Amino acid sequence: MNYYAAPVARLIEEFSKLPGIGRKTAQRLAFHVLNMREADVVNLSESIVDAKKKIKYCSQCGNMTDIDPCNICRNTQRDKRFICVVEDPRDVVAMEKIREFKGIYHVLHGAISPMDGIGPEEIRIKELLIRLQNDEVEEVILATNSTIEGEATAMYISKLVKPSGIKVTRIAHGIPVGGDLEYADEVTLSKALEGRREI
Repeated sequence: MNYYAAPVARLIEEFSKLPGIGRKTAQRLAFHVLNMREADVVNLSESIVDAKKKIKYCSQCGNMTDIDPCNICRNTQRDKRFICVVEDPRDVVAMEKIREFKGIYHVLHGAISPMDGIGPEEIRIKELLIRLQNDEVEEVILATNSTIEGEATAMYISKLVKPSGIKVTRIAHGIPVGGDLEYADEVTLSKALEGRREI
């Protein structure tokens, strides 16, 4: 039996579809929205629709952007000799927060995970190899997550890139095994980038 009016029940249902949001939290969010000023609710809903319509992936690096190429790829001050490979656009933000990496990025949009049916063809490895044909690239920094899938992806890419003579490094200590880059603090990420090693 549904205890809420149909519009409230639908709002709760939609919030509960979000990751990490259980039924109780969805109810709290729904009631919070109902108690907001109407103008604030309109701004919230418009910002969601606006982001969904305008955000796309950069044709060069695969990062989320509203312009193509993204601000990082079009920045002439970035050092195009260094490409940092990450799993997710949120990882680019995490790396940028440390303000130490001055190269460019390549976002894979996932990691190799045979258990989930994700092979090398399902992530942006082919696009990375095409980018590496540019004579400028001297080093590929593998900053995939410290998970089994992230490690497997890093090893796979390393085996593909090494024969080309491009240096391949892996970010080192600092990122805990099983941890995701987006949750790491700036100091931890800085140390991991500093201590990267060739693989």
